[in-house]
Amino acid sequence: MSHSTQSPQTPSILGVTLSEDERPVQGPFEIEQDAFGWWRLRLEDGSLHERVVPVRAFPIAAPQEGVSILSHEGRELLWIPRLADLHEPQRSRVEAALQAREFLPEILQLYGVSSFATPSVWRVKTHRGDTDLLLKGEEDIRRLSANTLIISDAHGVQYLIKHLAGMDRHSRKLLDRFL
Repeated sequence: MSHSTQSPQTPSILGVTLSEDERPVQGPFEIEQDAFGWWRLRLEDGSLHERVVPVRAFPIAAPQEGVSILSHEGRELLWIPRLADLHEPQRSRVEAALQAREFLPEILQLYGVSSFATPSVWRVKTHRGDTDLLLKGEEDIRRLSANTLIISDAHGVQYLIKHLAGMDRHSRKLLDRFL
């Protein structure tokens, strides 16, 4: 595959500067869904890869930067430094493939908990609607930053609290009992 010329500026993702030989190079490509809903990728050299999977490098901290398209064996086929640099329809297709793969409901409000000891059932409001989740243990609440939490329930579903300080007082008070 021939590579396009890179700018003299060294690229950076989340403040990590990449060396010359680590620079991601992205040539022209086509991504589309087949009749069965699987994504396939055609690279600049004409090679066709079936059942590819796009994966964000930093899904919470930098969701628009660093997307890798992997083969069904897990091998990286293409690196996309910034989604915004893609032309249509490729950008919307990559974003659609990412959305189909990712499921991370954002908790907007905590209505109540069954117990302050674990396991505990939490009644929550997410951006996808109201639900109950089962918290097995306090270790299933992971703090990513001062205001960002990931909560894993007993079924393996992960929930995001994007801005803890922005939640209502009742929700923060309930969460403080577990943090």
